[in-house]
Amino acid sequence: MFETVNQQHLPPPVAPPPMQQPLGGAKGPLYGPSEQLLQLHYCIHSNPSWPRAVLLGFQHYIVMLGTTVMIATYLVPRMGGTHGDKARVIQALLFASGINTLFQTWIGTRLPTVMGPSFSYVLPVLSIIKDYFDNNNFTSEHERFLHTMRTIQGSLIVSSIINILIGYLKVWGKFTRLFSPIVIVPVVCVVGLGRFAMGFPQLANCVEIGLPMLILLVACQNLMRIHPVAHAVLEKFALLICIGLVWAYAAILTVAGSYNNAKADTQQNCRVDRSYLLESAPWIKVQYPFQWGTPIFRASHVFGMFGAALVTSAEGIGQLFDGLFGAVVGTSASVENVGLLGLTHVGSRRVVQMSTGFMIFFSIFGKFGAFFAMIPLPIFAAMYCVLWGIVAGAGISFIQFANTNSLRNIYVLGISLFLGISIPQYFTTHTDDTGHGPLRTSAGWFNNIVNTFFSSPPVVAMIVGTLLDNTLDAHKTRNERGIPWWTPFQSRKGDSRNEEFYSYPVRMHEWIPSRFL
Repeated sequence: MFETVNQQHLPPPVAPPPMQQPLGGAKGPLYGPSEQLLQLHYCIHSNPSWPRAVLLGFQHYIVMLGTTVMIATYLVPRMGGTHGDKARVIQALLFASGINTLFQTWIGTRLPTVMGPSFSYVLPVLSIIKDYFDNNNFTSEHERFLHTMRTIQGSLIVSSIINILIGYLKVWGKFTRLFSPIVIVPVVCVVGLGRFAMGFPQLANCVEIGLPMLILLVACQNLMRIHPVAHAVLEKFALLICIGLVWAYAAILTVAGSYNNAKADTQQNCRVDRSYLLESAPWIKVQYPFQWGTPIFRASHVFGMFGAALVTSAEGIGQLFDGLFGAVVGTSASVENVGLLGLTHVGSRRVVQMSTGFMIFFSIFGKFGAFFAMIPLPIFAAMYCVLWGIVAGAGISFIQFANTNSLRNIYVLGISLFLGISIPQYFTTHTDDTGHGPLRTSAGWFNNIVNTFFSSPPVVAMIVGTLLDNTLDAHKTRNERGIPWWTPFQSRKGDSRNEEFYSYPVRMHEWIPSRFL
């Protein structure tokens, strides 16, 4: 009788859900969801040896250098700057990126994230350039360049307030409560896929060096299976080896005179001596606040920069630092460096922090930094074809937490992914070289905000995905949307790894709001 009573109070045993077998005659294995990538050799707080960490950190520096040079090469000539001005802008961007990366890994998200120049700021910067280009009051192009830089500084400083408020008031954390794996998939996917115009199209500007770089980098993933030593080297440093080989090949073509009679554009993209950075960069230049002069604050330009600040959702303190030290654009998480984590299987925080040493060193000793900045841009474009592709693939992996057989989920995913690429493509196609997009009302600041918003694939995918996922039978489909998998990572105590990975190195919770709710 006693045993019977006890048995009545015990909860009934819950049988595990049956494993669904493949349809038809298929005999393949089934793979369950995995909360983290099991192939990573080093996680956030596990570290490789110091020599290996230094080389891996240098590799991160080289990866982010490409975007830095691309942005400076595109913007500085339009501002009226010389080759020397471009070299100094690159140095300012490297310094700001290095300090912001250090802050982000120490007291920010604590993730192994490299902070680099963001393309999202290009449109509002082009608007500033356009206003001063139409102004004939400047006595020289250099004066116009300095005036433009001072206005960019002022706009970055004031617009950083919005990100500071968003972070301190935990607005972003509260907004992410509306996310689910169904939203994350298209957002992360288009972070990589949205950069397609800077991939192969840029590579094709000099296909004779860009294509070998792409083929060699992909081939290394198969070559490393041949021998254990080759595997150990190529798995971690294939990118550095491929860049060195193809860069040497490009130098041989340049010295041999292969481009002596080529068009100007071809020489600019293919030759290793057409950046003029090595000749014009200063040997030593210490970065300091307001190095371009006193910031200029204009309401229309400040409001235009607000759009880019919201799109990047970067640390507000970091953007304030960008403005103080004269970066030409704000910084955000570098997508290509995230792809490098997947390529090397190294997610160590220490490695990313090592890369900041190279950024700061080369921002001060300009000649040394200019040497690596001479790498032809098609080589970087070929590299980004692989790295951005890895990021897009990582986004797809989040679908494992949701029901992939749900037509409702397929609908939300498909619409979000397609519009996340299609709408920005329309805005980008109808944006001229002066930054004027398809929306052209009499309020220029409003145009800049809207055009910047809808030129960003992740923002469009996030807006569409969040609206659809939270309105189409949201409560009835909570489990198939993957909400039980997502919720624990929004609370500090929701998962044991939250405190383990993301806690601050010193006691700072009293002054800095937690990233968790």
